[in-house]
Amino acid sequence: MKSAEVTEQGQHTLSEIFSQPQCWSACLRKLATSAELHAATQLARPGAEWIFAGCGTSYYLAQAAAASFSYLKLPARAVPASDLLMYPALALHAGRDYIPVVISRSGRTSEAIRAAQMLEKETNLRTIAITCAEGQPLESSCSVTLKLLDADEQSTVMTRSFTSMLLALQYLGAIVSGNDAFRRALIELPPQVEPLLSDVPQRLRLFVESRSFSDFVFLAQGPLFGIASECMLKVTESSCSYAQVFHSFEFRHGPKSIAGPETLITFLMSETSCAAEVELLEEMKALGAATMVIANRVEDRAQRASDFTVELGLQSPEYARPAAFVIWGQLYGVYYGLKKGLN
Repeated sequence: MKSAEVTEQGQHTLSEIFSQPQCWSACLRKLATSAELHAATQLARPGAEWIFAGCGTSYYLAQAAAASFSYLKLPARAVPASDLLMYPALALHAGRDYIPVVISRSGRTSEAIRAAQMLEKETNLRTIAITCAEGQPLESSCSVTLKLLDADEQSTVMTRSFTSMLLALQYLGAIVSGNDAFRRALIELPPQVEPLLSDVPQRLRLFVESRSFSDFVFLAQGPLFGIASECMLKVTESSCSYAQVFHSFEFRHGPKSIAGPETLITFLMSETSCAAEVELLEEMKALGAATMVIANRVEDRAQRASDFTVELGLQSPEYARPAAFVIWGQLYGVYYGLKKGLN
């Protein structure tokens, strides 16, 4: 990390963003040998559906975790904690087996705590909590708690806590499913991501300082949709800007009417849908929008249709990479907020 990237304003958030690869390694190393991980795997039952619940960033984390579990052939979906409380009949169905996972960085999120208590007491389901704090109400409300204390933060906005908890849940899924190749890929991800933080942030900051926009849109499909949602929230929270998120091809059906010079459209492209998304990228560029692409490999067509690109170049398989995509939305939000004079 270059010291020039961490300024007095925003210093906590930037330091936490840049610390992510080291934080991931520390969290996974401690998680792998923890009694809590073993206890969580003991709650896994064949045929049970994993329900991931959270609020705000933690709900988008739930979406990303559910995608990975589904890839690992573990039935899973994400539900806002508030929906579990207010519309439990829509989330939980009689006669079905569920393994709920409740997500909260602080362990003090009100809806998350109430949802865990409802699941434990009213539906008699043993719940797993994941948090970055110790001794908080969520821990006492759940049967098992995974604690990533190294990932806790001073900042209001969640950055390394999001990615660390995502990797921890992916690791849990790898253990439960017996997919050792996926488990190893998660461990190998941090050293692959770390070099990206030496040069891409400076380029991104120069791009942020050179252009101003009134609308921000994040587009993704499949395993990256929860990540795009979190990027949208980071720009909203960190820069007090108007941002939206759509599944990539849903943007074509109506929302594309906002495409123009004042709109920055960011594409988070995964390999599976890349060919089709490049066509959409070219279409949005032709409508006059500014475009940014984050992808593992940026092909020539995408490069030509982009105002800014982040090429990850990771060796990890597609479903093990999502944590690496969110960093650039986090940084964009902070840099744009600093540009606007926010702290």
